[in-house]
Amino acid sequence: MYGGSQRPRAEVERENLGGWLEGMAFQEENPGPQAGSALATHTEDPFVTKAFTLASWNVEHFKDDPTRVDRVVNFLKLQDPDVFGLYEVEGKEVFTVLTTKMPTYSFHITEGPETQEILVGVRNTLTSFVTQKIEFRSGTTHMRPGALLTLTIAGKNYTVLFLHVASGNDPRGMGLRDDMLVRACDFRKVLDKADKAAGGAGRANYLFVGDLNTMGMRYPFNKSIGADVELQKLAKEAKRVKMHSLSKDAPATWSNGSQSSIPPSNLDHVVAADHLAFKAFGTASVNVRGWPKEPTVAKQDKWIADFSDHGLLFLEVRRV
Repeated sequence: MYGGSQRPRAEVERENLGGWLEGMAFQEENPGPQAGSALATHTEDPFVTKAFTLASWNVEHFKDDPTRVDRVVNFLKLQDPDVFGLYEVEGKEVFTVLTTKMPTYSFHITEGPETQEILVGVRNTLTSFVTQKIEFRSGTTHMRPGALLTLTIAGKNYTVLFLHVASGNDPRGMGLRDDMLVRACDFRKVLDKADKAAGGAGRANYLFVGDLNTMGMRYPFNKSIGADVELQKLAKEAKRVKMHSLSKDAPATWSNGSQSSIPPSNLDHVVAADHLAFKAFGTASVNVRGWPKEPTVAKQDKWIADFSDHGLLFLEVRRV
């Protein structure tokens, strides 16, 4: 039986997830002070309509645990996103559960020698096109490629690049990560040029999202680089191409639990073109769901064990 209960596992999970959603509804109606990034957030315009909602979530490699796969997909389904990206997945582990429980979506997964891929899901009512972008491997074949999604909504294209960049706080890891993020920012210029060639204003509706692993770098002789400095570097690169990191309503998106020697960290991000607007969650543009919103350390630890060490990022893009 699940969690020591004598009731069926599915019943317990529905109750737990239902309670979590009730708590989220309360928080959205009674937002507290912003705890995320201090970077710019667009003010919500009540007259602007939704383009699409998006969820981004590193579900942590399932390691042949079908019960956790089931819990993760149930949780994802309850968020009801129009588009989602999952990181650290294998097709054989999630195919049956996703196609059974989310039959109104189409799914696309990256391919390569690595075992932990990026999976993109798109609601079937949306016009979409997905491609694999190997240039975001930074010339390293074992790295995951990016998954590039283009949506066409009311005659406008919206481009979302899903990324899971290099981990590691050693010089090599940070170097690869920095190169990938610079490439992601520079891709804005490619898209702007394509938009202009197609008769547009040369202003692509572009954002990139994912597990960006902004953990800094350890180095001897007092030469380490903190995660805050790495985020400043990302902000500088983004500003160069008229983009910015969206603010989040939680200070950390990753935690290995209260017994870990590593503190909770801010690893997952959304970087968007300056002209795009987003629904506001309190004073933030990105709602972090999952363990960061659990009220006690014990409940956070349980959520991490049941679902993932990463929270889920949720946002709503408004029409341009």
